[in-house]
Amino acid sequence: MPSSDFALFMQQVLRRPHQVVALAPSSARLCAEMVAGLDPAGGPVIELGAGTGNITQAILGCGIAPGRLHCIEMNPEFCTRLRDRFAGVTVHQMSAGDVGTLPLDTVQAVVSGLPLLSMPVSLQHDILSGSFGLLGPQGRYIQFTYGPNPPVARAVRDALSLDWQVSSKIWWNMPPARVYRFFRRTPST
Repeated sequence: MPSSDFALFMQQVLRRPHQVVALAPSSARLCAEMVAGLDPAGGPVIELGAGTGNITQAILGCGIAPGRLHCIEMNPEFCTRLRDRFAGVTVHQMSAGDVGTLPLDTVQAVVSGLPLLSMPVSLQHDILSGSFGLLGPQGRYIQFTYGPNPPVARAVRDALSLDWQVSSKIWWNMPPARVYRFFRRTPST
């Protein structure tokens, strides 16, 4: 990450602590795990909470075309940085709770850097239900967390019939993290 990105990140942590709750930007290893399995020939990708663009860079680096990437970010300074840094990527300055209003379908993945567990359950539900409304049948909602438990409230997981796969702990991140890939359970027959 360029030093100017780190300076912007730290400035926003101090200015907007309710919006930027990470201790540091995502590491290269965390970013690599977040984008593992994305298909350059698959549907569009949505990134929630794009910040200064570390995960955005990893998404593009795995072959996703800029025109197929939609970043959602509330912070206006981060939006400006993303637009300047990533030509062709669509940056939406909006709440992730409104993700379901995007005019997209058959999205292959929603990649989230949001602090979901610090959000009210109703907002988590809006974010996840909106995301799954856009995801194709095999689509995944990808979320990292620093804690030992799934980063989506049980009430939301149950309401949306979600299951997950979890990565090994990524020690080379500050703090160490895990990546969860959420998907809809297949109904029993």
